[in-house]
Amino acid sequence: MAADWGSQGEQGTTLAVVPEPARISLFGEFSCTGRDGTPISLTNRRSRALLAMLALTPDRPIARDVLTRLLWQGRFDAQARASLRQCLLELNKRLETSGYPMLAVTRGQISMVQGAICTDLGDLEQALAAGDVEQVSAILHDIGAKPLLDQIDLGDNFGKWVDSRRDEVERRIGRAIAEAVERLQRTGNAATAERLEKAWAVRGGRAAPATRPDGRTRIAVLPFHAMGAPGGEDYFADGVVDEMITMLGQIPQLRVVGRTSSFHFRNSDLAIPEIAEALHVAHLVEGSVQRQGDKVRIFVRLVDGAGGFESWGHRYDGSLDDIFDLQERVARAVTAALSEQLGHAMDEPQARNLTASNEAYDLYLQARALGTRIFGNGVLDRAIHLLERAVAIDPLLAEAWVELAEAHHNVSVYTQCLDRNAAALRMADCARRAIAISPHLGYPYALLATYEWTRNNIVGAVDLAFDAYRREPDNPAVAMRLGSFLIYCGRTRDAAPYVKAAIEKDPVDPRKFVLLWAVHMGGCDLEAAQAAGQRVVDLGWPSMYLAIASAALGQHEAAIEQYQLTKHLVNSVILPPVGSGPMTDEAMDAYWLVAAKGVCSGQEMDRQIYFQILEMMYATLLDKADLAITGAAIFTGNAELLFKAFTHPITPANVLALVSLWADVDPIRKIPQHPEFIPFAQRIGMAAVWDKYGWPDLLPPPSNRV
Repeated sequence: MAADWGSQGEQGTTLAVVPEPARISLFGEFSCTGRDGTPISLTNRRSRALLAMLALTPDRPIARDVLTRLLWQGRFDAQARASLRQCLLELNKRLETSGYPMLAVTRGQISMVQGAICTDLGDLEQALAAGDVEQVSAILHDIGAKPLLDQIDLGDNFGKWVDSRRDEVERRIGRAIAEAVERLQRTGNAATAERLEKAWAVRGGRAAPATRPDGRTRIAVLPFHAMGAPGGEDYFADGVVDEMITMLGQIPQLRVVGRTSSFHFRNSDLAIPEIAEALHVAHLVEGSVQRQGDKVRIFVRLVDGAGGFESWGHRYDGSLDDIFDLQERVARAVTAALSEQLGHAMDEPQARNLTASNEAYDLYLQARALGTRIFGNGVLDRAIHLLERAVAIDPLLAEAWVELAEAHHNVSVYTQCLDRNAAALRMADCARRAIAISPHLGYPYALLATYEWTRNNIVGAVDLAFDAYRREPDNPAVAMRLGSFLIYCGRTRDAAPYVKAAIEKDPVDPRKFVLLWAVHMGGCDLEAAQAAGQRVVDLGWPSMYLAIASAALGQHEAAIEQYQLTKHLVNSVILPPVGSGPMTDEAMDAYWLVAAKGVCSGQEMDRQIYFQILEMMYATLLDKADLAITGAAIFTGNAELLFKAFTHPITPANVLALVSLWADVDPIRKIPQHPEFIPFAQRIGMAAVWDKYGWPDLLPPPSNRV
């Protein structure tokens, strides 16, 4: 359909008639296509940014001084104004090839000519205004979770402007979709409303960074002491704490530290203010549990984090038959005490009545206490046995199915499992059972997402991870899983808010700092990556990440020493590859020295020597894609070995190697630059993620896709 526009310039009005507007993509990587479908190439990044800014609000002009401040940050005013004039000349020259004016330029401001363009954002908002649910769902499916104005970085001022516009757009669309859903539900179109909600879920999961200050009071529940209990009875006290964390976490006015970080301080010698500082909390909840037969007594105290003094305390008595009611009473009392101290009202927590069977609940608690230890001979097998007994007694105990799925996941990742994907399949089966019972739980969706990686359905895995986050945005394990998947796929900047949110909620978990290391390595912020790597070491996990950051900073000798420290965690945090024989201390020292030099020395000869050892490992190990091979292949930039190893199945264990794939340093960056990388990404299913969620930060859309 033809359109008439008027362009108000300094000399008057120019009229033009064209058959179709140009099309601009604002979600994901910016692009512009002429009315005949021919791409309009804009090689100058400030020209792209200028056109993108105007297209984002095509009905509102932007003042020249705003543009100069945002696009030429730090330049003198006269220089910035001259640069803007030159940019406009170049931009108009490119756009004139379309045969019609697109910019309305005056002395004070610049805007788009009315009707000159259409955008994916405009299409979405028009479909929402028209109530065309099918079109809205289709557009949301196409744009996926792609952020507005992605891959345009022109400094802090521009970044803040883009962030504010992104938030504004997401809130505006979110309100419109909420109104549409409410209208559909009110008129009896529940199925259509559900489809629209699902289509929005991907963007709803990434609407606002979770790391911004939100005014909520931060608290932590420390492990309770098991009074008079024989060895091994701590599990019941731990269960009380688990439920306390869950119930208090329901309260909108509170931000409760996750279980991993709280339990890190079991039997700690640190003073209360030191623990509070480490967890970044204002208050701590302490207590003890005494269990005699069916009788339960809980002592609970609220402690000021800064001063370490007790501000409130009480004792509660109950029995196993009313354990959930007892826990609810305690949680409500803690909430009331906090509310009184802080001087504002808080919502009351609600108990989760997990099961009517005391026996099933007791088995679940015992297994949970074992499962969280992960490492230890037979620990996970015993946990699985207990959980299987629990779900046999009460098949509707959803949390036991979740814990059973997690146990099978940990068997696949942290043991010398001969068939890792058989364990992953059992994990998926248990996760599906949990979802069928309690579809509001998010974490089983995240575990099911891990299983989809083993099927090379990576886009399905990311979809499920976003779905998990939508259901449980305050669960740090869910945020961590989503962040890790985005990192594995090269969407490092997208991953950052989820990783930081997970750390904010659970600040003493080394796995989350590995992800933070990857975020910083992807952004080439090497000092920050080194600090994250050091935090990983401080929390008792391998030093290889610290070493790689140090080597990238040119600190090769220190990096070699740091990398070798990893050998001290072999047979504890790190298990030898399946089928490998025991090594003498001398052989262990020799291997880790060769590995450390191959990864960290920066010398090609050292890399080649290590390559030979890795090839020998590939030829002799039972698991050709063991993390010892895939991880080292990435660390050393050995693309051929990585591609060869991943001709064998992806597993929940070896997928962890991909956390390092997108580090923007040599020699790792050689892998994405390899001519066979795109076919490799297509073969394993990674390229499908890029089509939906946007191309990796460090990889421009390639011309050699097959």
